[in-house]
Amino acid sequence: MIIRSLIAAIYIATAAPAAAHDPGEIVTPNFAHAIPNIPGKSLIAAVVDYPPGAASSPHSHAKSAFIYAYVVSGAIESQVDDGPRRIYRAGESFYEPPGASHLVSRNASATEPAKLLAVFVVDTDDKALTTPLD
Repeated sequence: MIIRSLIAAIYIATAAPAAAHDPGEIVTPNFAHAIPNIPGKSLIAAVVDYPPGAASSPHSHAKSAFIYAYVVSGAIESQVDDGPRRIYRAGESFYEPPGASHLVSRNASATEPAKLLAVFVVDTDDKALTTPLD
């Protein structure tokens, strides 16, 4: 039951900022499971589809969340905290440490779609996995 709540929380919290964009990203929950040998931790994955020119609002994630992001297709421009803006292409990955702010997350192309797999290692009890910074 907690895992289902987490899936719903990631979908609702991550998709809500999309409404501010035209077009916005589309977030689809992919996987959620408690990590049996690490009590209190869960692994949650979501696929983020970015239509051409789409972007996410600047945001942060649950304070416990370590995030691994893998670009499945296209190219994603990203900036985490004070790090450099960088374009990641299909097959490349990056991470966000706990407590980081994701200042830029967008499709780097105005003509081609992009897809990202976001994998969270997070405290099982965390409900709001994504919070807008605006």
